[in-house]
Amino acid sequence: MAAGSSVGQKSIRLVPIGVAHSPYTDPDEIHPLRSRSTKGTIEIFPEFALGLKDIGGFSHLYIIWAFHLSVGYKLLTSPLLASRPKRGVFATRSPHRPNPIAVTVVKLLVRRGRILEVKGLDMIDCTPVLDIKPYTLRDRKSIIRIGWLKELESSSRKKEILEADGP
Repeated sequence: MAAGSSVGQKSIRLVPIGVAHSPYTDPDEIHPLRSRSTKGTIEIFPEFALGLKDIGGFSHLYIIWAFHLSVGYKLLTSPLLASRPKRGVFATRSPHRPNPIAVTVVKLLVRRGRILEVKGLDMIDCTPVLDIKPYTLRDRKSIIRIGWLKELESSSRKKEILEADGP
């Protein structure tokens, strides 16, 4: 089926349930490894606050959000940490996707009314939050494959070892 084909497709309308507050103001500031320790908040809009009932019992949450600044997409892309070769967009975390949505797992630090204080934010300030789901035991996988990222991880570890040994 050709790209852009409308056969079997229907429009989907998503309504933000809240907004992320993050120290990042520019997408270029976000580094995939350093953002693991980034703290921020998820503010849920008043009309959705009741949906937070019982969320405090979970240590981690999936945050589904919109790449609201992303324009257009490419099916082949060069990932941030590995410039060559180009990869399929669905094998990357590129913001330039046919549907500009993202998923991040964050650690829930505390809930204060409609505000969730979290750790692990990798989104810019004022990013629209589309949904929240609890991270559960069934989500945890002990054996996974990481595809082309394995090469990158291996070379990063070698570099860390060399840098740790010093000159």
